[in-house]
Amino acid sequence: MVKSKPTEHAPADAPAYTVVARRYRPQQFSELIGQEHVAGALVNALKSGRVAHAYLFTGARGVGKTSAARILAKALNCLKTDKATPTPCDECDSCRAVMTGDDVDVLEIDGASNNKVEEVRDLRQNVGFRPARGRYKIYIIDEVHMLSTSAFNALLKTLEEPPEHVKFILATTEVQKIPITILSRCQRFDFAHVGPGKIFEQLKRIVEREGHQADDDALRLVARRAAGSMRDSQSLLDQLLASSSGPLTAEQVTAVLGTAGDDRVIELAKAILANDPKTALDRIAEWVERGLQIGELIDQVVEYWRALMLVSCGGPDVRELPVSPNQHEAIRTQAKAVSLDTVLAGLEILTATKARMRGTPHVQVLLEMAVVRLCRLPDLRSLSQLVQAVSQPGVQFVASAASNGTPPPARPQLTPNAAQVSEAAKKNGPLVTAGRASENGSTNAPTEVAATPLSEATVQTVWDRFFRYATEKYPILSQHLRYASSYAIFGPNALAVRFPTSYANAKKECEGEASLARFQDALKRVTGQPVSIRFELDRSPNAQPLAGPQSVSVAAPTERKRSLGSLPMFKKAHEVFGAQIWHVDDDFNPAAVHKPAAPKIDDEEEEETATEEV
Repeated sequence: MVKSKPTEHAPADAPAYTVVARRYRPQQFSELIGQEHVAGALVNALKSGRVAHAYLFTGARGVGKTSAARILAKALNCLKTDKATPTPCDECDSCRAVMTGDDVDVLEIDGASNNKVEEVRDLRQNVGFRPARGRYKIYIIDEVHMLSTSAFNALLKTLEEPPEHVKFILATTEVQKIPITILSRCQRFDFAHVGPGKIFEQLKRIVEREGHQADDDALRLVARRAAGSMRDSQSLLDQLLASSSGPLTAEQVTAVLGTAGDDRVIELAKAILANDPKTALDRIAEWVERGLQIGELIDQVVEYWRALMLVSCGGPDVRELPVSPNQHEAIRTQAKAVSLDTVLAGLEILTATKARMRGTPHVQVLLEMAVVRLCRLPDLRSLSQLVQAVSQPGVQFVASAASNGTPPPARPQLTPNAAQVSEAAKKNGPLVTAGRASENGSTNAPTEVAATPLSEATVQTVWDRFFRYATEKYPILSQHLRYASSYAIFGPNALAVRFPTSYANAKKECEGEASLARFQDALKRVTGQPVSIRFELDRSPNAQPLAGPQSVSVAAPTERKRSLGSLPMFKKAHEVFGAQIWHVDDDFNPAAVHKPAAPKIDDEEEEETATEEV
């Protein structure tokens, strides 16, 4: 039997590497960066002995919720003092066990994997046992919003009145999913996003302690990329330090993240603000071929446009801009050449594009569409310009000058020809055209519509006008009025409408709260004063629907629209936009003139008047 050669013993394994985010986890309340309001409240509670039995920590990922829970657990069970302390020693067995997650009295539970009601029932049975060595048995439930509804209900009583030796610390990123019955039993602390400046200072300290070198621009880029999460920034820094053989530079960060450099973003912004879509699209295609991530680029452009907005609103001395210092000068210069309304419109386009990218693989197409829209923003007209062009014949569109006084480029006048008007009419469908001139060359002038008070003599006229107005304004709702059998006055400014018993459903639809309000508004427009209306059932055996008003002319609304279409303002709207008259209020009278002011009386006439009065 051949004996096998003895294997050589492998060298002892090197100690396992611990990531930066774990090695630099806060161990004291004073080390919670960006959460000073939470740390101060918990320290005061520990000093005064007013520690609640249940806390809820909520906030975004990586802002210190679990770290604060562990620090609080150490402060409650620190063995170096005879009571809870705001400064745990980090040296006793209890503090060390909490730091490593091995303390038998501090139980960290993952709500996502322990979300069943049976597991919560086991927790309820275990809370009755006293802690092994500490003062309290502490339950830290992370991602508590993942618990099922039955699990939450099973936890209610225990969470409201736990034993004196039990403390609960709940942590979640989605507080809106937690039942209100749980929220009302906890003291809630909201953890804020950590500012990029504070993240940058912490990353700088970590790099120094790790014995590495990194450019400030690189660390600022990592801080902005973390989006307020300290843990994300530390994880990204750990990755960059591992992939870099020398000092960490901004170019290495952009290469790892797949982002565009500062100069590229400035170049893209210049092309957009210069209304040059060709150059902008060429640059995007070139960068994508080199491995640029579209999602990262849209985030950078959003931050750039946000910086333009901040400078436009607050001036060049804004306290903190969400971009690299290398871009500050370009942003201050470009903010002077573009209006704030244009910047806000651009932000709307960019943020909407970012939201649409989440559900489609065609991200490059969406970005290119957004860039083209941004380049065409100066071609848009403001509402005041449109109103002026419509209301004043002969007014031409003129592009608004930039805020720095630079004259806008010459644009063709928007004087439509016959072909353009025809095309606009096709796009907008059927159109009630301007009033046709009569044989003598005059046009049909619109007739003035006066209010008609409700009385016994005018009830039929009021009903006809009310029915016509309701038909035009509320075409669906007014269909129920066709089934009315009679109408009558039952008091001052009070109208009763009756329906046959076979049309009780029509009566029910009319007397709804919203329907009643619309009918009363229509009556007020017809009569010029508030009128109450009620609906009743007509129980007479011969009751039949009126089938519409008795004296309503079908052609009246159309003729009125034709007459209004002859006015200069409506003709201009039709010529420029292909607009159509959709609805005309019954009391609309564009020909109404203002009451002339009383003529000024001369001194002699005033003396004569005074003499006559004497």
